[in-house]
Amino acid sequence: MSSHKKYILNPETLIYEIQKVSGLTRFSKWASVIVAGAGLGYLYFWLFTSVLGLELPKTMLLKMKNAEWVSKIEVLDSRLNSYDEALAGLQIRDDNIYRSIFGMNAIPSEVRNAGFGGVDRYAYLDIMSDNSLLKKTTIRMDVLMKKTYIQSKSFDEVSLLAQKAGDMATSVPAIPPLNPDPKDYRLSSGFGYRRDPINGRSKMHTGMDFSCHQGTPVYSTGDGVVEDVSYEFFGYGNSIMIDHGFGYKTRYAHLKSIGVSRGMKITRGELIGTSGNSGRSTGPHLHYEVIYKGNYVNPNNYLDMSMPVKEYAALTKDNSNKPEVPIDKPSSRHLRR
Repeated sequence: MSSHKKYILNPETLIYEIQKVSGLTRFSKWASVIVAGAGLGYLYFWLFTSVLGLELPKTMLLKMKNAEWVSKIEVLDSRLNSYDEALAGLQIRDDNIYRSIFGMNAIPSEVRNAGFGGVDRYAYLDIMSDNSLLKKTTIRMDVLMKKTYIQSKSFDEVSLLAQKAGDMATSVPAIPPLNPDPKDYRLSSGFGYRRDPINGRSKMHTGMDFSCHQGTPVYSTGDGVVEDVSYEFFGYGNSIMIDHGFGYKTRYAHLKSIGVSRGMKITRGELIGTSGNSGRSTGPHLHYEVIYKGNYVNPNNYLDMSMPVKEYAALTKDNSNKPEVPIDKPSSRHLRR
């Protein structure tokens, strides 16, 4: 085995003398140092963990860092609660006020609360338990971001319609369908359940009946487009359906004559036909309906029959002086039984 030279001072001669140290000796010394270090290290860990019940400095540092991040996530989660509550309030106002004003349907809850597709979206979090705060917060942030995006798109739609508020003001069916002079009509039946005048059974009446002379001018109650013109021997008889947009539609039934056709654009106060006694009717009258977002609503909530006659004449451009609008004879394809 190779030896190693070592210089040692001789105290008697005061001269450095060479002393050879074998490799085995040096190895033994280093081995002793390593074993002693390991023993001291083990003793150190044992004293900290078993005797004193303390944690190692590195463990304590990691736990401090972990506690710091947990605290930050909890603060973030608390803020997410506030944001979620604020967003829920916006969603309620959006559905019940903003979208309702413009005749828009509420956004379905399954659309607002839909989750994210894809089974591997959170695969990188699979190493954590399902109760992991980090995993829960990450998913909540994603869902909240999607809800916010949907709400933002809804506000864009409402904003676009708000820019057309002037169009809406003239489209809502807000005037009577005929001259409100009490001498020219009588309200024979209102909206709601009533006894059917033909079979005597209790039945929902989906509009208002204005008893009047045949040939009384009938006007559109708002701007819109003629959606349908029907000629029937029974039911509504001769009728007109106008789509006003913003969720509103109106029907004018039991007419004698019709002066419009499907697809025609109509303005408020425009003459569209004359009252009659067609269809399932017991006498000459106008049956008038207001339909909002697919549901029949009380027309009386939209029109003011106490409107001054001169004011109404100005809105209709005094069309009441025009001659009766002729009606085409219904062909067999228009007859519904």
